[in-house]
Amino acid sequence: MFKNLGPGVLVAAAFIGPGTITTCILAGVTFGYTLLWAMVLSTAATIVLQEMSARLGVITQNGIAAVIRSEIKSRFFRNAAIGIILTAIVLGSIAYEGGNISGGALGLEAIFGPKGMDYYPGLIGIFAFTLLYRGNYKMLETVFISLVVVMSCSFLITAIITRPNLDQVLAGILFPKVPSDGILTVAALVGTTIVPYNLFLHASLVSERWKVKGDLKWAQRDTFISVALGGTVSLGIIIAAAAIPGKSVQGVLDLAQGLAPLYGNAARYGMGIGLFAAGVTSAITAPLASAYVAANCFGWRGGLKDGRFRSVWIGVLIFGVLFTTFGIEPIEMIKFAQVANGILLPFTAIFLLWAVNRPTIMGKHLNSTLQNILGLFIMVLAVLLGVKSIIKVFSVF
Repeated sequence: MFKNLGPGVLVAAAFIGPGTITTCILAGVTFGYTLLWAMVLSTAATIVLQEMSARLGVITQNGIAAVIRSEIKSRFFRNAAIGIILTAIVLGSIAYEGGNISGGALGLEAIFGPKGMDYYPGLIGIFAFTLLYRGNYKMLETVFISLVVVMSCSFLITAIITRPNLDQVLAGILFPKVPSDGILTVAALVGTTIVPYNLFLHASLVSERWKVKGDLKWAQRDTFISVALGGTVSLGIIIAAAAIPGKSVQGVLDLAQGLAPLYGNAARYGMGIGLFAAGVTSAITAPLASAYVAANCFGWRGGLKDGRFRSVWIGVLIFGVLFTTFGIEPIEMIKFAQVANGILLPFTAIFLLWAVNRPTIMGKHLNSTLQNILGLFIMVLAVLLGVKSIIKVFSVF
């Protein structure tokens, strides 16, 4: 089983980035256990959609955008679909990249102090650029993922140490409630878990890992186990954060209080290492996903060394770094990225559902009735959350 785990682990590691850590801590600090149901729902929805993406990748041996490009015969509708996909994924990845780099910078601030905060985003950008351009980032990415795993275990252990009220935890999971000022947090929890570019990236990765249809069962198990573990970690972060004293988070040192029951005064360094590792890992994944989407949309076959491929991820990386220079607080940047992803999700879900219901694409591996019902429910939920988020954001101004 463990030998056949692969792309799902990378997808889980990608969504357990600085955005997930920050959003889950803020959800726990602000609302206690009330929004645990939103994380459970988001994890289940992620499993449903990522399984569809993995199944599409194994059966077609192509990414989602490549399948759409080859299947839509009308030139007008094909170009319109490609335009929507490129706009949604690239812009979403840029916003997400800003959050990733900001999260990594928060990690460096926790370790080395705030004096170099103006330079931290640039350093992370240069680091990510070097790893991507050289193409030898896999070993380092494994190290970063390992650090994130250590961070995740820390939160799960901390969640146990805080001795949460199990009745309240179960109530938060089983009885959905949305506080009057909690809709943006719900949208952020959905956006930080069901990441649109992960759906595109997953299909491309599984097509490289598994080459025959008989391997589909391994791709499905890989998806379920990895995403379920990632969701469990996110729940642990919310539960641990609910015990933070003072219930006020203004900066990275306040975030570190979530690890204080386990690490004491060393909590800031544990938080710093975890945020930095999560930020750099995700700062690699987001530009790479955008480049894969562009390559699938335009039919580029040059791979990682292709100049056009490189130009896409370089552009996303540069704009992500520039995003951090706008004078926006890092925590606010991370929250914005999660909400933006929640708004972009419906577009991605529509294209994915369309593809996995085409007999000419999937053959006998089409969606079942239950899978379609769940997919439509997720899509409607994503649309409602997106609309409510936009209304809430504009009402603030």
